[in-house]
Amino acid sequence: MIRQTIKGLTTAWKGLSLTMKTLFTSNSKRKVISVTDNNYFKQQESTNTIQYPKQALPVPEVGRYQLDVEIDDCIVCDLCAKICPVNCIDIESIKSTEGVIGETSDGSKKMLYAAKFDIDMAKCMYCGLCTIVCPTECITMTNQYDRTVFQLADLNYEFTDMSPEDAAEKRRLFDEQQAAKAAAKAAALKAKEGGA
Repeated sequence: MIRQTIKGLTTAWKGLSLTMKTLFTSNSKRKVISVTDNNYFKQQESTNTIQYPKQALPVPEVGRYQLDVEIDDCIVCDLCAKICPVNCIDIESIKSTEGVIGETSDGSKKMLYAAKFDIDMAKCMYCGLCTIVCPTECITMTNQYDRTVFQLADLNYEFTDMSPEDAAEKRRLFDEQQAAKAAAKAAALKAKEGGA
């Protein structure tokens, strides 16, 4: 019984001494320094925490954070959606009826409209594969990491600049062009059979 009492008092003293040590440590703002600094881990012994969001740790240049798409540079090749292991990228393309519709900043020809280009950041595992395969480098990872939202649906980002009405019109024009091609092909085949 006496041994348990002594053990209990010793344990309580260790806990209280740790609490008192932390209580009287400097409560001043922590100086934000880079992770590569030699004093980075020693600094944590003297201060409690950084004052987030007023203070923030520096973001590494090679960090993987929020995805962003420069839709004007996108050729809608769908490679990013195909390589995504969690299917967080949803792309719908419409083939142009008039051929080349524009040029990207690196000179690539745009032949497809991006009717839909959505990224669900709630699903994203920040692997960066989509940024690697992009031939025009239009999809990148920014240094934004704090995207706090109240609804999960708010983490679904839409990057297309095409309205649903414009997309429906482009689809209709493409369908009409395909129907005209099919009719011309059928007429040519019928004329070939009739002439033979």
